[in-house]
Amino acid sequence: MTINLYEKDFAEWLSSQKAALKKNNWEAVDVEHLIENLEMGDPKNTLESDLLILIAHLLKLYVQSDAPDWMNKSWYDSIDEHRLRIQSALEKSGSLCHYLPDAVERVYPKARRLAIKEGKRADGRKVIKRKESDYPTQLPDGWFDYLLDEDWYPVNSKQDLV
Repeated sequence: MTINLYEKDFAEWLSSQKAALKKNNWEAVDVEHLIENLEMGDPKNTLESDLLILIAHLLKLYVQSDAPDWMNKSWYDSIDEHRLRIQSALEKSGSLCHYLPDAVERVYPKARRLAIKEGKRADGRKVIKRKESDYPTQLPDGWFDYLLDEDWYPVNSKQDLV
């Protein structure tokens, strides 16, 4: 049963392991997978890391729509990669889906700061330097529904949200 749950839903498996340990129910502890996952780390942290990069690069596309192709190509590649990572994590652990809205809310300010910081490093001769106020202080309306949509990129204008 434990291995089955481990393969189906990592977060639920982890919760069951915590409960078994708290109750000293050693027969229910999946030692092999528990050790493996202690070495790997928390999937929520991994999800947040991937969301941070995804949102930062979506923001850069949105705000710096005049960036040259050689610059925004790397943003597109990164967006595609991090979407796949997030989708894979959600498939492996269905209960992470419930955590996604909170994770997006938690990482958005950090993603915004990262996008601003990276934007300040832009060469002013090749791309217009943007003010911090050009970067939305909250996730723009409609974005949450499109974050993992492989065909959506927020370029040019707000009308791209639909």
